[in-house]
Amino acid sequence: MRFFIKLSYKGTNYHGWQIQPNVSSIQGELNKALSVVIGEKIEVTGAGRTDAGVHAKQMFAHFDCQQDVDELQLVFQLNSFLPKDITIYSIKLVGDNANCRFDALSRTYNYHIIQEKNSFIENAYLLHKKIDVNAMNLACNYLLGKQDFTSFSKVNTQTATNNCNVMLANWKQIEKQLIFTIKADRFLHNMVRAIVGTLLLVGEGKVKPVDVKEIITKKNRAGAGPSVPAYALFLINIEY
Repeated sequence: MRFFIKLSYKGTNYHGWQIQPNVSSIQGELNKALSVVIGEKIEVTGAGRTDAGVHAKQMFAHFDCQQDVDELQLVFQLNSFLPKDITIYSIKLVGDNANCRFDALSRTYNYHIIQEKNSFIENAYLLHKKIDVNAMNLACNYLLGKQDFTSFSKVNTQTATNNCNVMLANWKQIEKQLIFTIKADRFLHNMVRAIVGTLLLVGEGKVKPVDVKEIITKKNRAGAGPSVPAYALFLINIEY
């Protein structure tokens, strides 16, 4: 039987979603907890692979097991077993062919920036610079649609294609906070952080909004801006 898990996590203490030897990961913690609680070896599949230090306010995973489970009881048991920075919200029985990764229609990320120190806002990138939000939003228009985003991807990745369909990209300013939102059918390794770093160059006046179009066309990571820190990036929504 196949089950979907809805969860969230704070990624600070983990080397990303994907299980890796000799380091802690979200996937590894879930595998261990489920295997102990259910009493058989369980391996989860995630809807995506967040990088080291990246957080998820909404994430989905699925797993198969040989026995029926009490879904509400399993949620309670897992939350008792897992570290406090991983939370399970629901577990639901789904069809055998349901796949949390390939059935997803879109993923949405937020990146948080603060322009003055704030002890009550955690996991935001502190940036003491004057930023032109209007210019950055103009540049966002060039991100929309289905394009090859090689310029914003880590090099030497093993993806079959670097094409992504970006459905939404914008900045909002709330007093001394800047929030970037981007929604796409899929994302490349390091893509959101590289896009944010490039857009900040636009906001500082070092790059023109229209130059983002040329950066994408060249398909060269060296032509884009630096990646911003991972700790201010949140996966906030996955649509099915």
